[in-house]
Amino acid sequence: MKGFMSYVWNIAVIMETNNRQINDYSAVLARKYGKEGTPERAKFDEEAYEFYTSQILLDARKEAKVTQAELAERIHVTKSYIARVEKGLVTPSAATFYRIMNALGMKVEVVKPIV
Repeated sequence: MKGFMSYVWNIAVIMETNNRQINDYSAVLARKYGKEGTPERAKFDEEAYEFYTSQILLDARKEAKVTQAELAERIHVTKSYIARVEKGLVTPSAATFYRIMNALGMKVEVVKPIV
């Protein structure tokens, strides 16, 4: 994903360079949004996942060269619903997410991490 979203998911240690200092990115997130396990951090994580989901769907639709209206028709929802999803105002259910991806000719894979 582009910009903002490329930082949070599946991160062991990510380094951030700021004013010639290198910081552990998990420490940066803890400073800004609270430590993992706190209500503040949980709220941030939820909002980040919502935004990430909206960007995945927006990028997939544009890549497929499908309009919001065409996508809405394919999955039997309104165009305004698609617009709200893409703006991050509504988070689709897992079933609707899969329907959208399928309607765009894309496949969702669940990959287990190597342990």
